[in-house]
Amino acid sequence: MIDMHSHILPNIDDGSRSMEETLDLIEEAKKVGFTKIVLTPHYIEGYYEKEEKERKELIEKISNKVKNIELYNANEIYISENIIKLLQEKQVSKINDSKYLLFEMPMNAKPMNLYEIVYEMMQYKITPILAHPERYTFIFKEPDIIYDLIQKGVLMQANYGSLIGMYGKRTELIVKKFLQNNMIHILGSDVHRKNSIYRVIPEILEILEKLIGKDALKILSETNPMKILNNEEIQVTEPVRIKYTVIEKCIIT
Repeated sequence: MIDMHSHILPNIDDGSRSMEETLDLIEEAKKVGFTKIVLTPHYIEGYYEKEEKERKELIEKISNKVKNIELYNANEIYISENIIKLLQEKQVSKINDSKYLLFEMPMNAKPMNLYEIVYEMMQYKITPILAHPERYTFIFKEPDIIYDLIQKGVLMQANYGSLIGMYGKRTELIVKKFLQNNMIHILGSDVHRKNSIYRVIPEILEILEKLIGKDALKILSETNPMKILNNEEIQVTEPVRIKYTVIEKCIIT
């Protein structure tokens, strides 16, 4: 399996706090079946701003200390009108120097310029991937935002932990709806700490297999992630629109 979202690089963001913790996290990932990890530290202007050169040097240093696992450079970029400028200045990174870029939004409010920023990335031949769409509180009332973004060419990355309620019951319910309606394209751990998400991956894989089937699970955890790393095109299945009334009913019941 390929972990497409992690905060394993030490002392860069709110993830790993030491090289020792980083190495422990990588061992945890290996034990549950991950063979590749995409390292996606936060990049938030004015807060987390480690430039690409330093991150690549750190990844090389870590890679020399581990065996039987491959590490790849990327960022989880907080949505900004400056994304293209930051890429050009090599402050932020796309996934493994491909056309794919992982970004996140504010948790509680839809960005006013969301579609303009997505359009600009598309103009620069970038394929945006939205991190954990199931976690944004405004999505609970407007799931159509995710449907619309997919129609515009944005891919969606769900967190494994959402399947077992790590971010609350509403998030668990909506991620399952997204998965059943062809609205998730890749999976990631979003790991920040030892003894957290990796230890429950086997349990989550069982839930996913029952929910969407073994073949679909392989596409989300292996096939599509490998295509991203290789800068290949992903075949997107037509999403099914989710009505707010469906989400509301799930939350109430």
